[in-house]
Amino acid sequence: MTQQHRPHRFPPLSQLGAGGVLPPGAGVHAQASLAEAFQQGLDRGWREGYEGGQQRGLEEGHAEGRAAGLAAGREEALAEARAGFETLARPLDSLLSQLQQLQHDYQTAMRKEVVELVARVARQVIRCELALQPVQLLSLVDETLATMPPVREGVEVYLNPEEAQRIAELDPERARRWTLIPDPRLEAGECRVKADGREADAGCRQRLAASMDQIAAQLLPGTAAGEAA
Repeated sequence: MTQQHRPHRFPPLSQLGAGGVLPPGAGVHAQASLAEAFQQGLDRGWREGYEGGQQRGLEEGHAEGRAAGLAAGREEALAEARAGFETLARPLDSLLSQLQQLQHDYQTAMRKEVVELVARVARQVIRCELALQPVQLLSLVDETLATMPPVREGVEVYLNPEEAQRIAELDPERARRWTLIPDPRLEAGECRVKADGREADAGCRQRLAASMDQIAAQLLPGTAAGEAA
């Protein structure tokens, strides 16, 4: 078996005195050197650690700052974009509102014209019908009397003089059911009924006005009663 030998390191001759012993003070000097080397190692380690930590802190801080800056920049850019869009959209919104109002006004005007046209046509038809068959006014009298309390005395019917004369000529038997009284203040197609001290309008105008109010309520909401007619 081969025997392992380790080389022996002899101290320098300068450190040995006579007889091979250390000179006085050599141990103290060695301890001081060791303490100094230890302190240097601590200083170096702290410095390297500090510098390394500072560098990492700068890098991390730079990265965080860059991310925060990018986020802030995006938010600011979005805010500016929104503000710019609102500035551009404001005139468009105003224009759209004006167009909608114009369309509404146009439709309202068209509906008013329709209501007025219907009223004119209806009046013309009524005049033509009464000119051909004035006795139809007596049917209106019947309808009006049906809405009144039962009559105990004679019924007086006030008519335009020409229509009163023609009704008496065309249907004298029916006309004798009531007392026909010519009234020059009444226009053609108008008729008033008096019975038991009560009076009611049995003419065509108020009936046409009521019908036109219903038409206007459908086509022109908010129109005052009788305004369209």
